[in-house]
Amino acid sequence: MSSPSPKPIRLSAHARGYISRRGFTEAEVREAIRKAPWKATRDGRWEASHDFDYKDFWNGTYYPYKRVRPIFVELPTEILVVTVYTYFL
Repeated sequence: MSSPSPKPIRLSAHARGYISRRGFTEAEVREAIRKAPWKATRDGRWEASHDFDYKDFWNGTYYPYKRVRPIFVELPTEILVVTVYTYFL
């Protein structure tokens, strides 16, 4: 497990393309990376997972919470978010 980095965070075009489809915000992605513990995944990538109060409807169903799980790589000058998964709980 790594500790969060102070480097700037940038969403890839792929990740940015899923913002409305998966229901997350850039601010939530940044908060997840900054506050949650990092876990190593495959191919030198990292993931972080953070739960947010949601208390709203998603696809016609009410959910009290939302989990945002970005997958990212730490580069020398920035953190590049490859994709983001969102779970409504």
